[in-house]
Amino acid sequence: MREYPKLFIDGQWVQPTALKTVELSDPTTGTPFAKVAMGGVEDVEGAVAAARRAFAAYSQTSVADRIALFDRIITAYEARMDELSAVIAEEMGCPISARVQVSGPLTHFRQARTVLESYHFESRIGDTIIRREPIGVCALVSPWNWPIQTLTVKIAYALAAGCTVVCKPSQVTPISAILLTEVLEAAEVPRGVVNLVLGEGATVGEALAGHPDVDLISFTGSTGAGARVGAVAAQSIKRVSLELGGKSANIVLPDADIAAAARWNVQRCFFNTGQSCHAPSRLLIPRHKMPDVLRAMREEVSEIRIGDPRDPATTMGPMVNRAQFDRVQRYIEIGLEEGATLVCGGPGLPDGLSRGAFVRPTIFADVTPDMTIAREEIFGPVLAVIAYDDEEEAISIANEGPFGLAGYVFSGDAEKAYQVGNRLRAGRVFYNGAAADPASPMGGYKQSGNGREMGIFGLEEYLEVKAVFGFKERAQGLLPLAS
Repeated sequence: MREYPKLFIDGQWVQPTALKTVELSDPTTGTPFAKVAMGGVEDVEGAVAAARRAFAAYSQTSVADRIALFDRIITAYEARMDELSAVIAEEMGCPISARVQVSGPLTHFRQARTVLESYHFESRIGDTIIRREPIGVCALVSPWNWPIQTLTVKIAYALAAGCTVVCKPSQVTPISAILLTEVLEAAEVPRGVVNLVLGEGATVGEALAGHPDVDLISFTGSTGAGARVGAVAAQSIKRVSLELGGKSANIVLPDADIAAAARWNVQRCFFNTGQSCHAPSRLLIPRHKMPDVLRAMREEVSEIRIGDPRDPATTMGPMVNRAQFDRVQRYIEIGLEEGATLVCGGPGLPDGLSRGAFVRPTIFADVTPDMTIAREEIFGPVLAVIAYDDEEEAISIANEGPFGLAGYVFSGDAEKAYQVGNRLRAGRVFYNGAAADPASPMGGYKQSGNGREMGIFGLEEYLEVKAVFGFKERAQGLLPLAS
């Protein structure tokens, strides 16, 4: 069994103050494979103090120096991509064939570098200088479902802004964060600028959220945990950025390519074993098109290859752990109890598998908007198909509930789809399965969170705005704010 006994604080790998570990099990087999150190409140104190000391110098570094740092990070990251992919397969069961889990972070490092290269930290309104300055020490709390990408997005834009950070990854997937920290160490990130404290949310997470020397906390995770982060952080009036849960709807309009929309929805919803907050887990279909949709979805599900994530032929691995398996199984049972029609999948392990946290890709039809599986985030490969009679009803159903992270529209008419998309209460809307642009903002409406990540919007989450008056000569050479 491998052991990871240290945290990264003030540029050094150090023993935690308390000798506490967590044991990780491979979700494919249920076999323990590693022990990882868990930090505590005293470790948070040391990491925040180190970040505060480092902020004085790092916040004053030039854009050119930070660009050079990103160049070193990108090179160091590229050298570890295969290793990172293998770790994700082992920690959370994501197939190595799903390279986006490791290629995506590289894209975001590059995008942050591009934004930094062209961003104007000073502009003007009349004769007033408007400065954007790094906010300070940032606590970055990331989840287990995209363990490298979510942490990378936070780190990249915090460093681009000139901030220093304390990272707390999920205790379910800590090894990927350890490897990412090794990448940053190899890139010679200045001492104290990046710190890593592993641990439980109830201890390390709470300590970071409430720490008076933390200026911002960026949290990605469940809505319930995000609410707790916000409540604790409010005591010290720090900035809070939250990317939380989702129950995203895909409205397929009558003029769409129905089969193509159905197939895409299966692929996107079940990617990462359905463990994605942006998953289109509600498919809204014109009632008279339902038979065609269900036929196409069954065919697409039959193409899924479930198995060991280390096998290149596998397209769907297990759930992250047994607890998540049990959660998804319960939702499948609830769907049956509430009267939804099982199209495919269902309870229990997939055929041919006798162990591991594997779930059958499950589709329910005849789902009504009031059913539990249509309202609550399941976070697994369970898709609810809901019939609608007209466009107004579809939009109303899509906007129901507490979430507003993403929305999807399929149509043969781009203008019609745009008008429908504009009425969706969601932070991102995708037309006909379009890919996301890493330069564009990501974030949600309602209980899906606040704040934005990625691109210029993500950079500005880590910046304070200062108005400086009285320096007319200097102000004349600056770009106006509108630019």
